[in-house]
Amino acid sequence: MLRIDRITSDPTIMTGKACIRGMRITVSLVLNLIANGMSKADILAEYPALEPEDIDQCLNYAAYLAEEELYTIHKVS
Repeated sequence: MLRIDRITSDPTIMTGKACIRGMRITVSLVLNLIANGMSKADILAEYPALEPEDIDQCLNYAAYLAEEELYTIHKVS
């Protein structure tokens, strides 16, 4: 079961973008750091308010959003 209880969205924080625990650190920022080669340890050092579980949940959230479901639509005659 997917657990994303650390990912929040509030229209008054970062215009509603997915953030970590209501902070002004977005999921997309963390994912971009990882995509550009930054290690989990480096991210935690750069953003001391983050916890290892925050980064794990960012990755799980991204994987969930990337799930592809294909639906076949049949024409009714």
